[in-house]
Amino acid sequence: MMSGNYTSIDNHNTSGSVPSVPDPPGQVSIKFNESTLQTFPPSSTPQGGKISASSRSSSGIPRDSDVPFSKPISGSSDQQKQQQQQAAAPPGWLKIFTVAAYQPYFDVDTSDILERIKDSFFPFKGTFSQKTATTPDLYGPFWICTTLIFASASIGTCVTYLARKLHHLEWDYDIHLLTWSASVLYGYAVVVPIALYIILKYFSAPLGLAQLLCLYGYSLFIFIPAVFLSIIPVEAIRWVVTGVAGFMSAMFVASNLKTHIVSAGEKWFWIVAGIFLLQLALSIVLKLYLFSVST
Repeated sequence: MMSGNYTSIDNHNTSGSVPSVPDPPGQVSIKFNESTLQTFPPSSTPQGGKISASSRSSSGIPRDSDVPFSKPISGSSDQQKQQQQQAAAPPGWLKIFTVAAYQPYFDVDTSDILERIKDSFFPFKGTFSQKTATTPDLYGPFWICTTLIFASASIGTCVTYLARKLHHLEWDYDIHLLTWSASVLYGYAVVVPIALYIILKYFSAPLGLAQLLCLYGYSLFIFIPAVFLSIIPVEAIRWVVTGVAGFMSAMFVASNLKTHIVSAGEKWFWIVAGIFLLQLALSIVLKLYLFSVST
């Protein structure tokens, strides 16, 4: 039955009755069979969106979404690394052959180095050994000795060159000046603290070897400005500069060790006097071989 532009559907098996527009001429209409929808069984998941323990993986391995929450925090990994390093470190006195044994003595800031250098210019305070009792460093002493070696060798060579040229004399570079200054300064900064460490231990007034190395290393800083002042072409001024630097360096060492060495008994005075005179002897040696201009 047709009514206007509508037509009836011949297939009565089709659900519903929807009017359709007749196909235009020249087009073929395709009839689709009735679709069969797949039916799923009811879900066994409890109501309320909660996941029961049975739905989780029985293997105990977390899913990908849980992995970030199952990783250990960074602090625990650092502690594990430290424990592994301690376990791998050799026992007993063999630790001195490892880099980790010397790492605490180089763990200093620039502010710490500058503060300790400033204290070396005030030799009468005697507070340097107290400040470095728990945190002695070897970074400052090493670079102070190295700077003094190269400064004295280079400036001494330059001054000698200018002096000989002014007198129209032939000049030859002396490489032994660098090796000699390195042997004297490095040897003094290492051998003297070790010898003093043994002496103090004998008199039952032991002091840490690292603390003694730190003290003697910073006591040499005063000679660096003395090297630059040795450029002045007046021998009397060079002697005055060297004498003042030697006195300040010797007083710096003696005043910082006096409080500790007093516990050694009646012989403490001779120990302090020997330390003072030995430091003065170093300044005289530096003046004769490094701060002098040979023409």
